[in-house]
Amino acid sequence: MKKITEKLSHICLSLFMGGAILFSGCSEEFLKPDPLSFYEPGATFNSESGLMAAMAICDRHLKAYWTTDSNEMLTLGTEYIFSDLMVGAATDKLGLLDNVASMLTPISDESTLNNLDRTNSIWYFWRETYNGILYANTIIQYVDGVAALDEATKNSYKGRAYFHRAFRYYALAFQYGNVPLVTKVVEVPKQNYRSTKRDAILQMLVKDLEFAVQWVPEQKDMSLIGMVNKGACRMLLAKCYLAIGEYAKAKEQTDILINSSGYSLMQDNFGTFNDGGEPATWPITRNVIWDMHRAENKLIAANKEVIMGMPNRGAEAESFIKMLTMRILYPFVFNNQIQTKDSKQALMNIKRNSADYNSKYDYMRAFGRGIATFRPSYFQTHTLWKVNGKMDETDLRHSSATGNWVRMEDYRVNNKASSEFGKPIVLFSDNGKLLCTDTIRRWFDVPHYKFFLDDPVNEANISGSDGNRGATDGGIADWYLYRLAEAYLIRAEAKFYLGDATAKDDVNEVRKRAKCTELYTTVNIGDIMNERARELYWEEWRNVELTRVSLCLARSGKPDEWGNTYNLNTFDKQSGTDASGGSYWYQRVTKYGMYNKGPISITATKGSLNYIMDKKNIYWPIPNSEIRANNKGQLAQNYGYDGYDPATPVWDNWEDAVADESKTN
Repeated sequence: MKKITEKLSHICLSLFMGGAILFSGCSEEFLKPDPLSFYEPGATFNSESGLMAAMAICDRHLKAYWTTDSNEMLTLGTEYIFSDLMVGAATDKLGLLDNVASMLTPISDESTLNNLDRTNSIWYFWRETYNGILYANTIIQYVDGVAALDEATKNSYKGRAYFHRAFRYYALAFQYGNVPLVTKVVEVPKQNYRSTKRDAILQMLVKDLEFAVQWVPEQKDMSLIGMVNKGACRMLLAKCYLAIGEYAKAKEQTDILINSSGYSLMQDNFGTFNDGGEPATWPITRNVIWDMHRAENKLIAANKEVIMGMPNRGAEAESFIKMLTMRILYPFVFNNQIQTKDSKQALMNIKRNSADYNSKYDYMRAFGRGIATFRPSYFQTHTLWKVNGKMDETDLRHSSATGNWVRMEDYRVNNKASSEFGKPIVLFSDNGKLLCTDTIRRWFDVPHYKFFLDDPVNEANISGSDGNRGATDGGIADWYLYRLAEAYLIRAEAKFYLGDATAKDDVNEVRKRAKCTELYTTVNIGDIMNERARELYWEEWRNVELTRVSLCLARSGKPDEWGNTYNLNTFDKQSGTDASGGSYWYQRVTKYGMYNKGPISITATKGSLNYIMDKKNIYWPIPNSEIRANNKGQLAQNYGYDGYDPATPVWDNWEDAVADESKTN
């Protein structure tokens, strides 16, 4: 099957380069009126080619969350630093790095927008997510006017657009809470929006996704890969059902995905074997986990696990986006901040045309030229992998022996000037001296099977090193949006809320595929969320999912793994940095993550970091710039932030919000 981008890229480029003004009108502030953006789009979207181009823009926009927004950031990293699994690690930068509690304010976006030294992408999530909603709304608004299409075809377009809009609003609902509901392409400037309640938005998403599940075809009935399919609509609908408390309906959708949609967990090696960046340095023992996460295998017909993926490879470079996983997410090791016992630089970056080059020690090509904008928590790299109180040594997702996982001790000193040459690097000297001056940025494990990407352009440059390349940053690569393993974990969660003891079986199915020895005899919500962290690292939106589960626990009355229960009216309306109270999100971020543990000395920068998270940070503040732009109305600010006023009116149901969109200022 052809990839959608191969067929549609020429349409997108011609139509949207010429018509970019339509989609750029909200690029900075979605509520700010821009008269130049209001022209007659009916002439553009009166044919199927126009709809196809708009849909391709939606699809391309979706993958940009996983790819990049600058050369030192990955957008999704912000989702992870607001979770139990990561923190910001660029210790040479200022900005929202450690003390989130104090530094995240409604005006944060104004100081960090378009700043290359930024340490988060909160600005990107607000701006670009509303752009994605605009793209989807364009299709929804104009599809019925394409006379040449039959009703079923129109409904399939509409269903895909509903998915795209729902995906964005699902994210906004759990990143920002109550937000403006925009379901139309505005024809006149509107500056009197009102926020709509999170639960009301979720109810609208359920309605739209039920329509999508009815009309969007299955992938097996489509000739293109990368467009929204029925399976993807079921996955998102199941999550929305969980969020509104319809647990049996969520289970029903995942039952269909698992039992009768043609998907299955991959159990054996398949596809093309990629031997890694430099097998002489880091050999890979072929295994199903490695094969499943190779870009060249993700979207092939042999992969029965993929529900929906995002094509991101091909000859037309302008249609694809490089993924900087090997620059952003690997430790920053190639300088003198990591030393040997005899006080030499431990890890050197040696050009391949140098006489000193030795392919056994080419860590730059094997693991990339990391700068560690983000780093994992100790929980993510170590304690997460304990099940039944034991470290599961056979779990392929945490296996250094197969090459899937890289520990710092797997690096060998490659500086010939050191007497330690060829020996593992170490953190302390024999007399206890710390040999790494910045362990935040330079000393952590990596799930290599997830983050390794081929980079043929830099691979061809044998005379390059670090700043002038010759080693990978990461490459152009396909990525998963949804795969069947997540359906098992969503079903396990639905069963947990329903009191169904077979929830453990769904978690164990995922573990068995990873060749785990330790299996669950019973599961609580913590076990399920831990398995999501193991299986879906850098695939799920971790902050969004933790916040959704926080809502589910509060709505269901079910306890978390510590026995805490949560009040639906107050779980997301608390502030403070003490250990008690708050939401399930806050408890995991502080108990498992690196927040609220006290200062950490950073010798390299002669300072310290103090990662602090507040209970109120379960939601990000509504940007003050958007509140100002909406100067004939009032957007509701989130609890705990400057400008919060519980008396600010919000729409209690989505129908009233939609009806108000048609009213002039």
